[in-house]
Amino acid sequence: MLTLIQTAAELGLITSLTVLALFLSYSMLNICDLSTDGCFTLGACTGAVVALSGHPYLSIPAAMAAGILSGLVTSLLQTKMGIDSLLSGIIVNTALFSINIAVMGNSSLLNMNKTPTVFTMMKQLLEDTPLAGKQTLVIALIAVTIVLLFLNLFLNTRLGTALRATGNNMAMVRSSSIDPDRITMIGLCMSSGITALSGCLLAQSQRSVNIDIGSGILTISLASLLIGRIISMRSSLTLRSICAVIGSLIFRLVYTFALRLNMPAYMLKLISSVIVIMAISIPYLKQRYPLYKRMKEGRENAGTDQA
Repeated sequence: MLTLIQTAAELGLITSLTVLALFLSYSMLNICDLSTDGCFTLGACTGAVVALSGHPYLSIPAAMAAGILSGLVTSLLQTKMGIDSLLSGIIVNTALFSINIAVMGNSSLLNMNKTPTVFTMMKQLLEDTPLAGKQTLVIALIAVTIVLLFLNLFLNTRLGTALRATGNNMAMVRSSSIDPDRITMIGLCMSSGITALSGCLLAQSQRSVNIDIGSGILTISLASLLIGRIISMRSSLTLRSICAVIGSLIFRLVYTFALRLNMPAYMLKLISSVIVIMAISIPYLKQRYPLYKRMKEGRENAGTDQA
């Protein structure tokens, strides 16, 4: 049981980086970036290739740089070429499938069993310490902590405030002599860089990467983000970002125990979709139901008066 919880925590923390990326793009900038699956895989492929070339430490900045380029292309399609944000994400996600295979040297699978990674190096550092064997958890915690601190510091700067304002009311931002296109580009580049970091860490922790490693990560991360939103309600920005990470951990624990109960693996994506539907629709239905109730009472009262 403890092993299962540790594994769920490790995967939950690594994928929570993608949740934080969506927290920036979806919650703050109000853009649902549909290139997330491909960008996640791009980070995994780039990091794996650089690690296989003998540079495990450089794999992380290389993966993030590749993710930033992906975000830049997506944002340019939106802001400079007039393509809808959803369609831009779909186009980039489709193109990244071919790019990712090219990055992996025309292969759909890379094996890193005999390759030094940041996790194997951390394992050596933690030998003969109480944290021996927990290198994945340690690296994931370090990465999540750094990204959380960065996001909270950034979103409270003038540029971060402008980004949040762009997501709330783009017309107001434009009238304030702030270029919303530039803000959008910065936000999507940062979000994609964090997503690629998540993919890089997952690939190195699993010691392999395949072309489908990012399949469904958008739905999973969105479900985790919405779980975190339900927990945080109207809390401060810092608490909301922390709850996004907690949402990822909760989702991963449910995911792990569902597998433990012999639920077919192919059903888990359906569960992810149901969680997203419920998280989005329940607040909406709560707002609509009182209105529907008052309308029904009004019709009943009108019928009574006519009688």
